[in-house]
Amino acid sequence: MPLHADAPLTLDRREGPHGEVVLRRRGEHHEIIANGCFLMDTSDGRSERLLVDAAYDALTTGNAAPALLIGGLGVGFSLARAAANPHWRHIAVVEREQAIIDWHRSGPLARISGDALADPRSVILHTDLVTHLRTTTDRYDALCLDIDNGPDWTVTDDNENLYSPTGLAACQGRLKPGGVLAVWSAQPSPAFEDALRNVGFTGVRTEEIRVARGVPDVVHLAARPA
Repeated sequence: MPLHADAPLTLDRREGPHGEVVLRRRGEHHEIIANGCFLMDTSDGRSERLLVDAAYDALTTGNAAPALLIGGLGVGFSLARAAANPHWRHIAVVEREQAIIDWHRSGPLARISGDALADPRSVILHTDLVTHLRTTTDRYDALCLDIDNGPDWTVTDDNENLYSPTGLAACQGRLKPGGVLAVWSAQPSPAFEDALRNVGFTGVRTEEIRVARGVPDVVHLAARPA
């Protein structure tokens, strides 16, 4: 008996250091599930692309060749959007799940990210984002985060450290003066806006992103003082 068009088909399931990650196909699209929580799928990608666009548009540093750090590879829309912009000088993507990296390098998600991964400006860093922020000496003009369903809805408990004062200070420390932090969220978070201001970010604001169905996604934007 054939599968119903809406019934998901599991393509890969792996147990990693942070729990279970699953790649499923639903009709023509793919979706990533982490610890039973839906993360994202390939049905739209509008908000992931606008996350990168909003960060670029918010830059006021005057740098003609900015460097970008993307937190979370996901289904690859953010990376692909960044690589389509010739003005980014360097595009680093931090992804802690080896399974997700594999799905892009040799799996079905390569159709979205293949060209971007082949771009010499792009590099995938297999590590935890908080660890990278605290240990790297690299500085970025923009930092785009899309690793959870938002600051108030984390996939794993340890992700909460990223949105803590210490984690946000680490984000700010990796940004060049005038650099931009952009954080994707499934819903607005006034408490997160306050947290950004409390650690010294300026120009804090929230932009709505209209989606095909349901309530709008949002991008929280903030800048390190120049």
